[in-house]
Amino acid sequence: MEPKVESRNTHLGEIARLAAAGDTSATARLLRMVAPEMLRVVRGVMGPYSTEVDDAVQQALVALIQALPAFRGECAPTGYACRIAFRTALGMRKKAHQAHTRHDLTVETDLLPVDDSPSGLRESRRRTELVRNLLEHIPSEQAEALAMRTMLGWSLEEISRASGAPVNTVRSRLRLAKEALRRNIESDPALAEELGVG
Repeated sequence: MEPKVESRNTHLGEIARLAAAGDTSATARLLRMVAPEMLRVVRGVMGPYSTEVDDAVQQALVALIQALPAFRGECAPTGYACRIAFRTALGMRKKAHQAHTRHDLTVETDLLPVDDSPSGLRESRRRTELVRNLLEHIPSEQAEALAMRTMLGWSLEEISRASGAPVNTVRSRLRLAKEALRRNIESDPALAEELGVG
């Protein structure tokens, strides 16, 4: 880790400890510092054009404030916040899906290759949304690791710091997540066809 990054993490860790102890000024500073990354996570899970993004970020920030007393500094504060954001956004997607809410299909991520033609972009967006839906059906720790890796572009070491899990555990979670997605896709011929698999 570069010294500048390490210094920022140490500073952020101290702010998080003060916030966890009930310091309201530190809590406000912490929220300002981690909110941009939390927003990235929420957009990655829900899609950048989802009308629910703002609500999900607000709920995630509230959930972070509520979870702060339990923060013990065993992982990076930004990772702690991003895990809460991921779970909040995923929970909102599940509720929307259960309520048969129509999902926003105009999403963009780097999960799948993009064909630059208009029809290719529509198809890529549709496949990306299908993959996002599949994340709801795998264990949360695996889904978190996969989202951090594919949606945020985090390294294994960054995911390890964020989750407090060893790098080998992160590697295993990613492998299991990919296998679970593959099984889900292969067990549904219509879905496999839509994703262009097989």
